[in-house]
Amino acid sequence: MEKPLILVTNDDGITAPGIRNLVEFMNEIGEVIVVAPNSPQSGKGHAITINSTLSYEEVHLDGPQRDFSCSGTPVDCVKMALDKILPRRPDIVVSGINHGANSSINVIYSGTMSAAVEGGVEGLPSIGFSLLDFSWEADFTQAKEYIQGIVRKTLENPMPKGVVLNVNIPKLPKEEIKGVKICKQAHAKWEESFDERINPHGKKYYWLTGYFNNMDESEDADETALANGYISIVPVKFDLTAYEYMNTLSEVMKFD
Repeated sequence: MEKPLILVTNDDGITAPGIRNLVEFMNEIGEVIVVAPNSPQSGKGHAITINSTLSYEEVHLDGPQRDFSCSGTPVDCVKMALDKILPRRPDIVVSGINHGANSSINVIYSGTMSAAVEGGVEGLPSIGFSLLDFSWEADFTQAKEYIQGIVRKTLENPMPKGVVLNVNIPKLPKEEIKGVKICKQAHAKWEESFDERINPHGKKYYWLTGYFNNMDESEDADETALANGYISIVPVKFDLTAYEYMNTLSEVMKFD
């Protein structure tokens, strides 16, 4: 039987420890082709490159997989992979492992998740993985069995079209991870401000600062699951239509 073709990408860059670990894990499941940014692209969301050119090159890093370094965003990488690089449509798109959380509101800013969402837009099963550890020395192997299990189960049980999985993993040793919980996206946001400074030429410049405000303590929220030692899985849809408001809006927007 033909091995599944797995497209691996990320937003931290092709040499980041998170993606190198993910590639190693995926090599035990199928044929892996990596198309990832040549430099960090965190926080780029669903950005695409339209005002400059794109390029890619094959690089030799580790393992039996083929690796391609792309000059664009995470979404560019998926688009380029599907149009120019892959020999056929992949069986699954796997993005990550991100250095840091992409739970709750972070999903809309995340390049990691946007790459997975782009796979979903193309009708492909897609998963974004994130570990709640920003350190370059983070230990991604603690969740290896869960990551592989989630990918295998997704390959065996295709998701509905338009659904993408957002998987976040707590920063815990393997024996302290309590399991997996299917969750909703927590109601949370970043409370942001801009720290104003003056450069040597007297010109003002700003650093974005702030803190994360979780306003959702419900048991089925991803932030709650993570705080309690569980891996959270949130099924995400890229259809942003507020269906529950359509009938009301039809009444509000009536013109005689």
